[in-house]
This record gives sequence, structure tokens and C-alpha cells, in this order.
Amino acid sequence: MADRRTAPGKTEPREKSKKIGSLTALWPYMRPYRGLIAQALAALVLTACVSLALPLAVRRVVDNFRVGSSEILDTYFLAALGIAGLLALGSGLRYALVTRLGERVVADIRKAVFDRVIGMSPAFFEKIMTGEVLSRITTDTTLIQSVIGSSISIALRNALIFIGGLILMMLTSGKLSGLVLLLVPLVIVPILTLGRRLRAISKENQDWIAASSGNASEALSSVQTVQAFTHELASRAAFGDVTETSYDVARRRIRARAAMTIIVIFLIFSGIVGVLWIGANDVRSGVMTEGTLVQFVIYAVMVSGSVAALSEIWGELQRAAGATERLVELLHLEDSVQDPAAPLALPQPVRGEITFEDVQFRYPARPDRAALDGIDLTVRAGETVAFVGPSGAGKTTILQLLLRFYDPDGGRITLDGIDLAAVARKDFRQHMALVPQDPVIFAASARENIRFGRPEASDAEVEAAARAAAAQEFISALPEGYDSYVGERGVMLSGGQKQRIAIARAILRDAPVLLLDEATSALDAESERAVQEAVDTLAEGRTMLVIAHRLATVKKADRIVVMEGGRIVAQGGHDALVAQGGLYARLARLQFTDGIAAE
Repeated sequence: MADRRTAPGKTEPREKSKKIGSLTALWPYMRPYRGLIAQALAALVLTACVSLALPLAVRRVVDNFRVGSSEILDTYFLAALGIAGLLALGSGLRYALVTRLGERVVADIRKAVFDRVIGMSPAFFEKIMTGEVLSRITTDTTLIQSVIGSSISIALRNALIFIGGLILMMLTSGKLSGLVLLLVPLVIVPILTLGRRLRAISKENQDWIAASSGNASEALSSVQTVQAFTHELASRAAFGDVTETSYDVARRRIRARAAMTIIVIFLIFSGIVGVLWIGANDVRSGVMTEGTLVQFVIYAVMVSGSVAALSEIWGELQRAAGATERLVELLHLEDSVQDPAAPLALPQPVRGEITFEDVQFRYPARPDRAALDGIDLTVRAGETVAFVGPSGAGKTTILQLLLRFYDPDGGRITLDGIDLAAVARKDFRQHMALVPQDPVIFAASARENIRFGRPEASDAEVEAAARAAAAQEFISALPEGYDSYVGERGVMLSGGQKQRIAIARAILRDAPVLLLDEATSALDAESERAVQEAVDTLAEGRTMLVIAHRLATVKKADRIVVMEGGRIVAQGGHDALVAQGGLYARLARLQFTDGIAAE
């Protein structure tokens, strides 16, 4: 069960949020729309000025009730009506402009965060749940959109009304204004004191919301496993605990904000009542007119209302500041794998010779255990090399380092003699095709899933790749053939069908280096034979690294590399390795399908 003092994955109490100034990190995303901001500010200033002019018209009306000519009174009423119309028009224009600005800026931020995260190495996702990243992209940006598209403009408008109203109040009655100003310190102190606490709680609240999303995402993405192991109750309890903790933190935030609102509004309106009582006595004694008092009261209400609005908006800004920090944190994270500042180009055409030179590696999440320990290996261009060994021997790690999902802790890996660390990742990855053990199927059509290997491929090329991967028959049998939607993560397909689509994707990529991680493990014997023939044809003239547990796949390799404990313990042909005895012979008996036949 999660500790209620710290968010999941945290070992220390949460660091307090930074000051409201963290919102300045949004400026780079607002800068391109300076013209839109200028228009919104103009509309904002217009509405503030019109609002401040309205009490002047009201004063004229009140002071001229007893004027004999009705024409003057009608003129004042028409002027007040015109001011109201101008106020409505300016307010509508301001709303349209700032809302559009908020939507545009948030769309840019979402794209920037996704662009950043999609290129992060797997080490990043060892430290943060995917659901939490999604929460930051959705929930946090929604808060920011509310602030940019509403709260900031309302805050600026109320700030203008506060300043302008205060000046006009003083011009209307210096005596009453002085009494009002005595109340300001009483209002500011609770705003600053409670605001600091509210800021810290708001950031913690957002972190727990993200943790709740991450928990739900993990359970729902593995719903079949959850149900198969009757883990629904435990999953519900875990999600409920995180969600309830989020709610508890939200309640603390609500209490803090409610307390601030109660204190501020009470102080403001108590002061207004007191000032109004003094003003009423001045009217009775003839010191000021009724219209002047009404004008002053309206300005006082406007000023106090603007202070109350600013105190509420301050809470929104606190939450947005916390959300901004979390997004900026993602944008500024340093990836453990970096492209070089001046990348080298691979020789063309790429031949596919791969060399591991004394490669040492430990996974960041398991620093106490060597995943690879002194790997020296050269795979000649066009050679097929099979990697075998017990689970945890380092076979998959070989492929992950070759794709530069991680950088080795020592040694280097080269492709055609060029160190992979000196080449931009996209430049060498485009010359590789991967078929993982757990094939990834996207929520799209069968055609688009295969075309993922080469987006510019024609329909004919997609279908040719499917035939080569023995996928043509089952795809054609789908309700809409190649255009059939296969469901999220390919839920409408069997394991073998998913794997054949993944193989078709690799075939379509037509890369000089093929990486197969148990590519035929989920296939029946007939499909495996068909796919194996396709792979054999595809492997001609290409370098192929295969992780395999099936003897038929292993025996076809030009060379077999036997791994144990992150080291290469033997390599050679099947017959020679069996004759040597040792680990490979034991695996042939116990692990490989058809292992008995090998004896």
C-alpha cells in the first residue's frame, strides 16, 4: 500500500513547489503568438476602462434625479447603456482571444512533451510509469490551459480594476479611501500565508492524480492477466488506495483555499460596511452628495471584488505553477543516451558488419549485477548468428545495446567499423529491423501495422511482405481484409498472428541488419516452416542476429554463440558444440524444442 506521505516511487517527503514564478517557463510557448497576446491585452484594457467608467455615469444619473429636464437624464441613461454594450463587446472579444491563445499554447506544450518523451531511452521508463507521463500530458496541461485561457486574463483585468478603482476612489473621496487602505494589509497577509501552503498541497495533489492514472493504465493494459489470476480485488484495492490518497490531498487543498476565501471576503466586506456607514453620515451632514457616495461604493465594491477574485485566481495559479514544474521537469530531463553533437555518417551502402569490443553493461535498475561482462564478438556482413543460453544470460541485452536503447558502461559497439555512439540513432536504426518476442500491434488496421515498417510502402509491397510472412491467409479472412481494425494491442489476433504481422513489418523494412528475438516462438509448426522459409530468403545477403529456443532455427545459423551470466562461454556450429558437451549440449537436451532428437 502506498505511503500517504509520499507519492508512489518516492522515498522522501515531497519537495515543496517553487514560487509562482515557475509559470514564466510557459513564455517560450507563448512568445510565437505575441500578436494574439497584444490583441487580447487591448481587449482586456478596453473592458477594464469601460468598467471603471460605469460608476461615473451612475453618479451623474443619481445626482440628476431632481433635475427638471428629462432630456439630460435620458442622455445619462443612454450613455450608461452604451457603456454596458461596449463592456459586453469587449468582454466577448477578450474571451475569444484568450481562450484561443490557451488552446494553442497547450497544444504546443503537449506536442513538445510527447516529442521529448517518445525519444527517451528505455532507462527513462524504468523510473516513471507511462500512466504518469500521460497524466502530465493531459491533466497538467488542462490546468495550464485553464490558466492561460482564463485565469491570467481575469487576473490582469482585476489587477487593472483594482489599480484604476483605487485611484478613482481616492479622487472621489480621500477620507473614505484612506479608511479602505487600512484594510489592505489585513487582506494581503492571509493571501500570502495560506497561498504558500496551498502551492505545496496543489503540487502534491497533481502528483497523486498522476500516480492514480499510472496505476489504472498499468492494470487496464494487462487486464487479461489481471482477470486470469483473479487479481481484480487486489487491483481495485490498490487503485482505490491511491485514488483515496489523492482525494485526501485534494481535501486539504480545498480546505486551505476555502479558509483563504472566507478570511479575505469577510475582511473586505466588513470594511465596506464600515466605510459605507461613515459615508452615509457624511451625506446626511452634506459633506458629499448621494451620487458621490454611490460612485465611491461602486468603486469600493469593484476594488474589493477584484481583490477577492485575485485571491481565488491565486489558488489556480498555484496549481498551474505545480503543473508547469512537472511538465518542465519532463522537458528538461537529460536522457542517458544522447546523439553526438557532430554525428558521423555510415559508409554507404551499409554492409552490416557488427563488432562488440570488450562490452560491459549493467542495467540502471540493477547496478549490482552485470548484464554483459567483457563481450568480444564480430558478426561478419551477411552472417547469421544465433544466441542461445539460459534466461538472464544477456541475449536480449545484446540486441538492446545494438539498437542503442542503452549505452555500454565500457567498450564499444561498431557497425561497419563506425562506433554507434558516434552516429545519430535514427541514422543507424533505419538500417535495422527488429522482430521482438512480444510483438507490438497498434490500434490500427492490419495494413497500417505492417506499413509501420516502412510508411512510404505501397499497398502491393505491404501485401507482398504479408505473403512472405505467411500472414496473407488469415488477414484476407478478416472482415475487411487488410483494412480490418485489429484492436488495441492486437486483441483481435492470436499470438501467432501478431507475430506474423511483426515479421511482415520487418520484411517490409528491407534492412541490411535483421534482429529476431524469438520471432517464431508463438507459431505452430506449419506456420513456422512457412515463416522460416521467408526468413531464410530474407536473410540472404543480410546480417541476422537471432535469439532462439528452437533447434530448427539454431541449426540454420552460420554460427551459434552460447551465453551464460553475461559472458560468451562457447561459439561454433551445432554439431561441434554438442560434441563438446557443456552448456550447449545440456540446453539441446532440456530447452530446445526437438531437443531429444538432437541426442
